[in-house]
Amino acid sequence: MLLYSNSSLATEVSEFLLNCFVRSPSWQLWLSLPLGLLFLLAMGANATLLVTIWLEASLHEPMYYLLSLLSLLDIVLCLTVIPKVLAIFWFDLRPISFSACFLQMFIMNNFLPMESCTFLVMAYDRYVAICKPLHYPSIITYQFLAKAVVFILARNTFLTAPIPILSAQLHYCGKNIIENCICANLSVSKLSCDSIALNRIYQLIVAWTLLGSDLILIFLSYTFILRAVLKLKAKGAATKALRTCGSHFILILFFSTILLVFIFTHIAKKKVSSDIPVFLNVLHHVIPAALNPIVYGVRSQEIKQGMWKLLRRNG
Repeated sequence: MLLYSNSSLATEVSEFLLNCFVRSPSWQLWLSLPLGLLFLLAMGANATLLVTIWLEASLHEPMYYLLSLLSLLDIVLCLTVIPKVLAIFWFDLRPISFSACFLQMFIMNNFLPMESCTFLVMAYDRYVAICKPLHYPSIITYQFLAKAVVFILARNTFLTAPIPILSAQLHYCGKNIIENCICANLSVSKLSCDSIALNRIYQLIVAWTLLGSDLILIFLSYTFILRAVLKLKAKGAATKALRTCGSHFILILFFSTILLVFIFTHIAKKKVSSDIPVFLNVLHHVIPAALNPIVYGVRSQEIKQGMWKLLRRNG
């Protein structure tokens, strides 16, 4: 919707239209069902994990509180993005208000790096547990957990808040069709009549600074873990540790595909369909959310035991 401004001859944008998969409209049909199922899986699995950790006293430990934080971030990200995408696919509800668009942009740009930072803290937790097991209780304490949560919230909010603020302050004077399923910063800001060079540069710097540095530190943590695991002499201990940490690391690499999306978009440019980065971006908001509680939670013996206790208690 465009509103006429009395103070100028230009029209001011009051809402945007999300235009998904313009070059491949058939994608909406075959993507909607698996996307809906993944959304339900993500919501159900994360809610189950949260309830289990909340109600089972034996799980009231720093590691499981970090899992709870990860589940909360997953739930908020999914609810921010996927219902709107499904509404577009099923009911063609493409309009999104100006304020709702920039709120979605803020949550996406803030919570994704929060997840990355949470993965980093969890990788450090595994490093201490495997490489310094005798010092684990004195290092991974509730005080450490409180400082880690404050760091996760403060670092990412402080560095990512300027992204939607810069975009919202641009002058939108005509075009209001976003060639995306979500209010991604660059997809929205390029509709502006103003220069968006600062937006592009700032987002690229923040993405590499936050996600890039997290990934490097996570990789280093798992390198030290691998070295320690290979020295384990107990029968089956190395295999068990490798299987657990390997699945964690693969999931973290999958989460970090957002960096690959940035690289893909900037390097490939017009060589490939613009729908592919959009497709990857949508999947990135739901697949890790569906897999996180399974890889980190259900595969944990303590979590499974907690679930069985709750089922027997309420059965």
